[in-house]
Amino acid sequence: MDSRLRTYKLAADYILKQTGGKVPLIGIILGSGLGRLADRIEDPIVIPYKNILGFPVSTAIGHKGNLIFGTLGGKYVIAMQGRFHYYEGYPMELVTIGVRTLAVLGVKFLFVSNAAGGCNPDFRVGDLVIIRDHISLFPNPLIGPNLDEFGPRFLDMTCAYDLELQKIAEDCAAQMGITLKKGVYFGSTGPTYETPAEVRFYRTIGADLLGMSTIPEVIVARHCGMRVFGMSVVTNATNVDNESKEFHDGGEVVQQADAAATRMTELFSKIIAAL
Repeated sequence: MDSRLRTYKLAADYILKQTGGKVPLIGIILGSGLGRLADRIEDPIVIPYKNILGFPVSTAIGHKGNLIFGTLGGKYVIAMQGRFHYYEGYPMELVTIGVRTLAVLGVKFLFVSNAAGGCNPDFRVGDLVIIRDHISLFPNPLIGPNLDEFGPRFLDMTCAYDLELQKIAEDCAAQMGITLKKGVYFGSTGPTYETPAEVRFYRTIGADLLGMSTIPEVIVARHCGMRVFGMSVVTNATNVDNESKEFHDGGEVVQQADAAATRMTELFSKIIAAL
């Protein structure tokens, strides 16, 4: 057996022991400042990453480093309260270990969220944006020997973000009176924020949102056959001018994400209930 697959199976077996054999239908990855969704999970079982074989430590601001299993919207879910980033120095195999483990557990849907910079001038801080597609500057996480047990060597990414799930999200948001936007997420390695020249370039090639995560997870989730829904919270307006008026730091991003987390939590709960 491939050593990677063995690690995922051992991690999944440990998690199943903690859940009493209950299998989650939906996985949720919570980005910077968005961990409060985990507080809405009923009958929670908290599993620290440090207790799971092979899992790295989540060091980013606003990432607690736990798996939370329980029910949300009447369904079994498991939330990653914090993700792993390429800029933390982890190889892609570890950046995406959580997704692979969720696949072995039996997760069929993956909801990914993140805090992102608004590259589209029509976006405002606090906007909730459905990710409809992405552009990546990350090393592809499928480089290397293919894990045939999960998916094909050459993966189609035409509809990486599930169209039906997007429609359900729009319908749920309309019922709740929440305004959603849609956009293309541009992912780069970080940890530096983008220069104004980079922001202008990324906007020219079609970016609406700028971030440092999510895309490797989505690629691996699709490789595993999961259906993916993605959402960004706009936490800052990106700077297109070489002036210091728009300085941002990690603490500010978490603060803005936290302010929008309640609306996103309610929306995710309603989407999950509608599945």
